[in-house]
Amino acid sequence: MAPKADDKQPKLSGTQLIHADDEFHGPEVAPSVSVSTTFRAANPLTDPKEEFDTWNPTRHLYSRYTQTVSTRAERVLSKINDGYAITYASGLAASYAALVYLKPKRIAITGGYHGCHATIDVYKRSRNAELPIISLDDDFQPGDLCWLETPLNPTGEARDIKYYADKIHAVGGRLLVDSTFAPPPIQYPFKWGADIIMHSGTKYFGGHSDLLCGVLVVPKLEQWKELWHIRTFLGNMMGSLESWLLLRSLRTLHLRVPRQSENAYGLAQWLAKAAGVCFGKAADGIPAGVIEKVWHSSLQGVDARGFDPRSQLEGGWNPTFAILMTKEQYAAHLPHSLKFFIPATSLGGVESLIEQRVHSDPGADPRLIRISVGVEDLEDLKDDLRRAFQEIVRGPKAKAKL
Repeated sequence: MAPKADDKQPKLSGTQLIHADDEFHGPEVAPSVSVSTTFRAANPLTDPKEEFDTWNPTRHLYSRYTQTVSTRAERVLSKINDGYAITYASGLAASYAALVYLKPKRIAITGGYHGCHATIDVYKRSRNAELPIISLDDDFQPGDLCWLETPLNPTGEARDIKYYADKIHAVGGRLLVDSTFAPPPIQYPFKWGADIIMHSGTKYFGGHSDLLCGVLVVPKLEQWKELWHIRTFLGNMMGSLESWLLLRSLRTLHLRVPRQSENAYGLAQWLAKAAGVCFGKAADGIPAGVIEKVWHSSLQGVDARGFDPRSQLEGGWNPTFAILMTKEQYAAHLPHSLKFFIPATSLGGVESLIEQRVHSDPGADPRLIRISVGVEDLEDLKDDLRRAFQEIVRGPKAKAKL
């Protein structure tokens, strides 16, 4: 079952997802895609002079500044994230923009998505001074940025946002939370002390494996306007088609993510029963000696500091997690032995994806499998995995005889 922090479960409002951008609604029920890069200027002889409002534009000048569909998508994202959201061409574009905006003296980061580490390396090339990288468990100093990814890629383990918020704020630093693995309604980082929230919107906000997007969310409009200025002159905004696809996808976020969360919880709990069993009976059809370990926030329990992931993951468990196979060959063969799981990288789509993580992240254990759970029926996913586990244990010769 889903985690429960209290009797009042946060619920992502379908009404907000459908209507948060109504102030920009025209006569069309579904918005059109605007392919124009530039827009007709106001006529000073007939049109009243007005200040160009980037947050609430009544007209557009140039699509690098604003355009209708991206403005509407940002309004919906702002509403559901309890802040002011701005979109970018990709998750890594958002990561880079956050670094430009925050100007850290040092960055505390441990593990997580290898792409963000690479973005930090690129950002370091633009500086004349050193930019030390420290661990999350090191002592913090003024000017530090704590870069906290939670739940963690690829394992889906949760980290204590409040603990790191208190630690970094005690020295006057700032906390960025990469909440890609836990979009609304699962996790709301501002509640726990985050200063800025980041998402790869490619994943759950997009939800259909057909767009690239990054999102930053800040608590104040003045901060949003500074980010808008940086984005305008970095030139890393979303394109018109991608913005349209994002807006379309956001309308069903409240239907997709809870279903994916429930499925992931069911799979992780089921697979965990077979983990570490070297000999003996199969666990519900999963052969012994195949799975060494399963990582997922629902399997963590309460840590030594008293952190319980259920309190932070208020609206369900993260829909992406990882398993460690006992043999590299099992990890190599499993993604290609399945019917309903597509062997591909990325995550968050309505279809279930599975990958031997080393193909995307060279630093990963070659036995590690990452699973992004979709909206299919849970029992069908279990049956598919059960059959595939049995098949890879029998090996290619046994398969050929069938």
